[in-house]
Amino acid sequence: MDCWLPLESNPDVLSKYMAQLGVSPLWSIVDVYGMDDELLEMVPKPLKSLIFLYPCSKAHEERRAKEDEELKSKNIVHPENLFYTRQYIHNACGTIALIHAVLNNPDIDIEEGSVLKKYFDDAKALSPEARGELLTKNGEFMAKHGENAQEGQTATPDINEAVYHHFIAFVHVDGKLYELDGRKNFPVVHGDTTPETLLKDAVQVCKQFIEVDPAEVRFTLLGLVPTQ
Repeated sequence: MDCWLPLESNPDVLSKYMAQLGVSPLWSIVDVYGMDDELLEMVPKPLKSLIFLYPCSKAHEERRAKEDEELKSKNIVHPENLFYTRQYIHNACGTIALIHAVLNNPDIDIEEGSVLKKYFDDAKALSPEARGELLTKNGEFMAKHGENAQEGQTATPDINEAVYHHFIAFVHVDGKLYELDGRKNFPVVHGDTTPETLLKDAVQVCKQFIEVDPAEVRFTLLGLVPTQ
């Protein structure tokens, strides 16, 4: 499996990266400072996706494996307009979370001829597995990811250094709340939601993640929102 440098969970870095991929500058990534209603009300609206960074502890890895097995037996059919790609590159979860966040919001403009638009045009008719394989061969995406992985406030880690955290995205598609994690074989649907309630509904799912390992505190919430 290929390995990229990990991205920092830094809103400025991720916003710059999105712009370089071709996403309209009218959209940015911001910090979500907490899960209380008062703090959630401070998040600019409309929130298009909640990006969640959580630690890959043993408890979380066991939960992921169990959930994947359960989903395999259910044979759930997801809407055709849900864009989901598998992750076949170590440390690419930040990029894949941004892909999921942006490409499941068709009202977010993407520049023609840009890295993200070309990937979407080539990938949209493919299976999640083929989309993941396509990304492994995309030199432009790899280069943009690498540039931005060296940005931010922390020292750039060694490419082979174990990374303890993982990015996933929550989006609203056809009235449902979807958790999109490229390391899982399937999207995970978490019930009904609306564009207006997406943030609070997704936060409730994030709380379930936190309950899996209550001694752990290394969680980060980020939002894809209109640029202020």
